[in-house]
Amino acid sequence: MPIVLVGSTAVGKTAVAMELAVRLDGEIINADSMQVYQMMDIGTAKPTNEERSKCPFHLLDLMRPDYQYTVSEWKLAAEKAIREVHSRGKQAIVCGGTGLYIKALLDNWSLAETPSNPVIRKALQKRAEVEGTSNLHEELKQSDLITATRLHPNDGIRIIRALEVFHITGKPISEHQAEDREKRPRRPSQLWGLCLPRPLLYARIEERVDEMMRLGLLEEVSSLTDMGFSPELTSMKSLGYKELVSHLQNEIDLDGAILLIKQNTRRFAKRQQTWFRADSQISWIECSELSSAEIAVSLISKH
Repeated sequence: MPIVLVGSTAVGKTAVAMELAVRLDGEIINADSMQVYQMMDIGTAKPTNEERSKCPFHLLDLMRPDYQYTVSEWKLAAEKAIREVHSRGKQAIVCGGTGLYIKALLDNWSLAETPSNPVIRKALQKRAEVEGTSNLHEELKQSDLITATRLHPNDGIRIIRALEVFHITGKPISEHQAEDREKRPRRPSQLWGLCLPRPLLYARIEERVDEMMRLGLLEEVSSLTDMGFSPELTSMKSLGYKELVSHLQNEIDLDGAILLIKQNTRRFAKRQQTWFRADSQISWIECSELSSAEIAVSLISKH
């Protein structure tokens, strides 16, 4: 069965996953919805080439930033990767902070079976471009408050998908998912969560943002806009990118953009904590006093 490692951004998941991979002859399967995009490396904290040379990583750099990669596509790709890793006699280690990806995989959602309609989806995408995703998010609250509550107003892909399903079936996607969960047993896994006291986590977030800026995040965002990737893309509205796009459009100075990245990342981390804490099957590791190697050794002892 796969090891699944979750937690808030900046908590240290990738470092622990790499330690596990080295010790267990494992391979890491990415469960971060932004790391699937090519050319978005610094702002997504994607593993570096040096890190990738130490152990195999899967489901990174799959699509261009203008492709709307869905939960269903990720789930199918993750299942395939897990099968292939296990077929080689290796340990699959799923690692990431995108709660919806983890839930879809472990609860075995039959997302591919949920109805779709390209015409309706295109119309909703056009509305999102004209009106903004926040307006569609408000509309979603009227038909599916459960889904709207767990989605950020900027999460255009999932907001559009939820509205699409409602328009087709007249039933909220949250109901489809609940029915699906009743039919399918949870996927066996070793599910671990990493956590830190909030002040320490927030300090790490600030350090990470500063390091991203030193590594050239502004130049990465500028390059993407120069290549013509729209600020309205879901990928370009992710943390670090949307704030620096605002700076490049002269809407905010650089210091203000950096402060906003830190603030928004702290808020995002809090939402991640809330999401994962709702899963009673996660075994939590408080890791403020432990190195990534020590955490890995501790998890292996329970393996």
